[in-house]
Amino acid sequence: MSRQILSAIFTSLLLSCHAAFAVDYHIGPGQPLSRIADAPWNDLRAGDHIFIHWKSTPYREKWIVSGQGTATEPITVSGVPGPAGQLPVIDGRDAQTPRNISYWNEARGVLKIGGDLNPDEAPSTYIVIENLDIRSGRPPYGFTDDHGSNQQYANNAAAVYVEVAQHLTLRNCIMRDSGNGLFIGVNGGRTQDILIEGNRIHDNGIEGSIYQHNTYTSALGIVYQNNYLGPLRNGAEGNNLKDRSAGLVVRYNWIESGNRQLDLVDGEDSASVVGHADYGKTFVYGNVLIEPDGAGNSQMVHYGGDSGNERIYRKGTLYFYHNTVVSTRSGNTTLVRLSTNDEHADIRNNILYATAGGDYLAILNSAGIAELRNNWISAGWVSAHGSLSGSLDAQGNLVGDAPGFTDAAAQDFSLVQDSPAMDQAISLAGPALPHPVLHQYVKHAGSESRLQVGQPDLGAFERCPESECAMLFHNGFE
Repeated sequence: MSRQILSAIFTSLLLSCHAAFAVDYHIGPGQPLSRIADAPWNDLRAGDHIFIHWKSTPYREKWIVSGQGTATEPITVSGVPGPAGQLPVIDGRDAQTPRNISYWNEARGVLKIGGDLNPDEAPSTYIVIENLDIRSGRPPYGFTDDHGSNQQYANNAAAVYVEVAQHLTLRNCIMRDSGNGLFIGVNGGRTQDILIEGNRIHDNGIEGSIYQHNTYTSALGIVYQNNYLGPLRNGAEGNNLKDRSAGLVVRYNWIESGNRQLDLVDGEDSASVVGHADYGKTFVYGNVLIEPDGAGNSQMVHYGGDSGNERIYRKGTLYFYHNTVVSTRSGNTTLVRLSTNDEHADIRNNILYATAGGDYLAILNSAGIAELRNNWISAGWVSAHGSLSGSLDAQGNLVGDAPGFTDAAAQDFSLVQDSPAMDQAISLAGPALPHPVLHQYVKHAGSESRLQVGQPDLGAFERCPESECAMLFHNGFE
């Protein structure tokens, strides 16, 4: 056999091996695959990468992503933006499920992660979903299921519905016009290690209902970072970010409106959550939280539980630091509702600003134990608007009429040079030290490194004088 033939055989074997373990699939106009249904969703392997190219009309398809990727070779589904940066649209209205895909709970989502034909299989692992505009999973919209039958979405359907997954990343997606923008189920503790990063989640919920939210999540280990969570649909009464997880971190997000901006309640769905070592520690830092006038509940953050079974409430500590909180309500605003006196909040290094004046701003609702350390707060603030059954220990806080925002009317909450919030932060509580504030939100494009000169500033943004920032960049600190 000639050397050339042996070389050709060897090359063919190498290509075959690669095809067996990692393949790129391209879907869209002018691509090898024209429909999402044409990709081998039942047989994805570690390293496979599915590219969904933008087109001028939506993809009216719904499907499931499952399989076992690895840390170095995840299974990745990427939208390829259009010429003006448009993300490919996945529209649940009149969508079609491929006939060769079979899974349960089709009415619960447009794109589903995990939970296909075999309920006993290992959870889907190391999945990345990015750069897709996923929308319209809610009544009265309908779809055609995997048997060719017409169905309608459930009220609690989601743009992205995670049945079960481990090491899942949802990045730079839009999730909107659905019952829930994002729903993640803990699945008996099998859903673990979730990263929700750089997404735009807004205009979700069901009119007149308190049970659907922009996000509704439960997992063992979940991080929200760099996301824009905007107002819900008109008439929807759900929360913006609702969570029942253990090991929750919410950092560097813009969270605007909703019945509450954050509803952090008990893990009623799974004993694995309630019994987890990280259930009693929740970290919320570097966020912008905005309460518009007339937007549902006057409480911005709820921590503890809502099931009525107080034995499983969080009963730990909410570490709430370096956030910029702005309320434009004409009436009362309450920063935190702690469900019982077994819930605790460490509130430090924040800016807490109410445009109506501090007389309208309360720190606690009634119950709970809280420390209030070195925050800037609107002058005249009160411990609670009614009676306080818990306790509030306030030390080292600054008060004033305005914190020195660059342009509050334009929602530019960076600090001016003479802001009283500059260089006023103190050290974090001990358990929060592994979660330093390293970034700050960039409206509405993600985050950037938070450059620090001297003592940290209060709130979500660090003011770095131009000459000193230039020096930091020159020295490689970025």
